[in-house]
Amino acid sequence: MRDTAKVVMMALLMASVSLAGCFGEEAKEEVEIPVVEEVFGAYSVVAPIDTGINVYHDRFRLNETYPDWLLDGLGVTMSCNLTQEGTWQERYDADKESCWDVITSTDIVYFPGTRIIGTTPDDATDIPILDDPSDGHGTAVTGSVLDANPDAVIFFVEGFSDAAVLAAANQPLVDIITTSFGPIGSVPVPGIEDATRVAVVDYKKIHTGASDNTPSPAVQDSTAGPPWSIGISGYAEEDDDQKETMSGSYPDIAADWTQLLPNHDDTDGYHVTSGTSFATPRTAGILSLVITMLRDDAGDMYSGASEDYGRNGSLVTGTVPISNADIRHALNQSAWYPSFNTWDPTSGTTPMSPIAPCTQVGWGVVNMSNVMPIYNHLAGNEQIPSRPGDVVACMNANQQIREAYWS
Repeated sequence: MRDTAKVVMMALLMASVSLAGCFGEEAKEEVEIPVVEEVFGAYSVVAPIDTGINVYHDRFRLNETYPDWLLDGLGVTMSCNLTQEGTWQERYDADKESCWDVITSTDIVYFPGTRIIGTTPDDATDIPILDDPSDGHGTAVTGSVLDANPDAVIFFVEGFSDAAVLAAANQPLVDIITTSFGPIGSVPVPGIEDATRVAVVDYKKIHTGASDNTPSPAVQDSTAGPPWSIGISGYAEEDDDQKETMSGSYPDIAADWTQLLPNHDDTDGYHVTSGTSFATPRTAGILSLVITMLRDDAGDMYSGASEDYGRNGSLVTGTVPISNADIRHALNQSAWYPSFNTWDPTSGTTPMSPIAPCTQVGWGVVNMSNVMPIYNHLAGNEQIPSRPGDVVACMNANQQIREAYWS
């Protein structure tokens, strides 16, 4: 896990519209397109994969229930109606027998009154899905997603393995997978790259992966390095807008390093924490928000890119379909480099070099200020200017190195 304290490691109920066509003499296979209740509106599904999540925290409350077609689409097998009164421990104790003790590794659980659908595909856990009292990383990670997109649907997976990543990859409705764990120091050892490749290359999802909390290059990091992943470093947004020294170098982008995020062992507390662990899900939330906005414009009331649902690899359908590659290009174009002139020598940050800053923060910084430029670019309202040639050359080299390394 990647933070400054330690490194541990989503027939339907409505009718369907059938599309059938004939090209030449070969009849195309019939595809069922789900019809979604418009009252729910456009949405996006983000899958954080981490230690667990505090479903009792107010940050994850939702004063409505998800529609059955969404729960069916995410393969929900059971619901846990949570106790809403008392301390965290009192609520857990009240629900232990009816919920926590009966969840298995094959269950996908919906928690009514929250934004959370969760699963634990690995039996090696003390309490399935729930963030254990000794940890808290996954709760903070999920809070970071929702700080960027408060309306995101969360498909939470507990675990640090290929099986955990594939549990999200195999969900047709999931748009974005975000992971904040990996080898300490970005040492070149196998990790989750095989599973993230399935998610992105085969199923056309977006993967945001945290670089390490050291200045080591992100290229060989099994979470942030593969060319199909968006590798994320950190920048000191609360101090002087420079590179956070203790975060990976030569990533795809850099994002908010320090955030105020929910606690794992109470129902309403927050704490300040830092790391690429939180820069990464913040970026996932930003992309989820843009996707939701574009779907709302297009009247696209479904999610994912699954060909099984007639989406044909597009994360946004409509007159002009939008793919993972389109979104990633707009993200890169929207990034920016902070000025060296804001550097505070006493802050502990690394100043942005006027020469090849791409080797420090990749395409540059991305935060909430990038939302409207990315959205307007993809919506065709206003194109983002092209990046300077030296930046493009530097990041093309980055991609070529990664493709050669991970081939």
